[in-house]
Amino acid sequence: MVDLNKIAKDVFLIEAKAIERLQENLTPDFEKAVYAIMQCRGKLILSGMGKSGIIGKKIAATLASTGTPSFFLHPGEAYHGDLGMVGKEDMVLLISNSGETDEVLKLIPFFKSQQNIICAMSGNPNSTLAKNAIYHLNIGVKKEACPLQLAPTSSTTATLVMGDALAIALMNLRGFKVQEYAQFHPGGSLGRRLLTQVKDVMKRNNLPTVLPSDGIKTIIQRVSKETMGLVVVIEENHIVGIITDGDIRRAMEQNEENFFSLHAKDIMSHNPKSIEGDAKLTLAQKMMTDYKVNSLLVCKEKKLIGIIQIYDLGL
Repeated sequence: MVDLNKIAKDVFLIEAKAIERLQENLTPDFEKAVYAIMQCRGKLILSGMGKSGIIGKKIAATLASTGTPSFFLHPGEAYHGDLGMVGKEDMVLLISNSGETDEVLKLIPFFKSQQNIICAMSGNPNSTLAKNAIYHLNIGVKKEACPLQLAPTSSTTATLVMGDALAIALMNLRGFKVQEYAQFHPGGSLGRRLLTQVKDVMKRNNLPTVLPSDGIKTIIQRVSKETMGLVVVIEENHIVGIITDGDIRRAMEQNEENFFSLHAKDIMSHNPKSIEGDAKLTLAQKMMTDYKVNSLLVCKEKKLIGIIQIYDLGL
């Protein structure tokens, strides 16, 4: 019976060793290539065929989302017209494990005629591709995880990791910040937290407000009608307090005999937590966590313009 878990563990081990070997393969060309990319006035264009091309697409995506303008160019399409996408100030990163992929090699004369800086990733430092590149990144592996030694497995993993190393090195050089990452990912939860402002998600219509002189019956009606679990006490257009459904329950327990004779000013909490509309959701989340509250009043010049609750954060 085939031991599938052992096969999986063997694959993990073989590919982990391939990654470790990248350290031995690292030469000064890596650092030179990183600085060349940093100084490039155009984009970094990646190209490769087959599995190398698929990995190249992922590397290009990682670079683009971490501050390095980059895109993938299919060598076949490039050779049939798409070379027009390559500007003279662009730098190219060509990927071929063998370093002899014909479709990739055919592009070299064009890049040289434009004086594009060529960086190569291959598993053979003596390959045609390596010899025609200004910088060569050695992604050679001793063994593929494929038992037939045919399907690119360890070699594609090594290529991907070398691409990650480039991206992370560039991030460090650029001082790339989490806010910049979020700008390139506005659709994700990270982008939402870091880019969305309180005013974008706050409730602004039919806000539950009462006067300090309003009685318990009015307060309960307002809390029930707007379903926010609170009312804001307003006097002369300024916030003077807040009453939550919890405050109402506590007032009922402590004042059983005269509960219905109480007014908003008698049970409200003074100095409710507030936030400005231009603040980011991250700040709103932090304040709710720090103060152990589920709602914040959104203010502008001390006047109520909205309410944001923990359910609005969507984080």
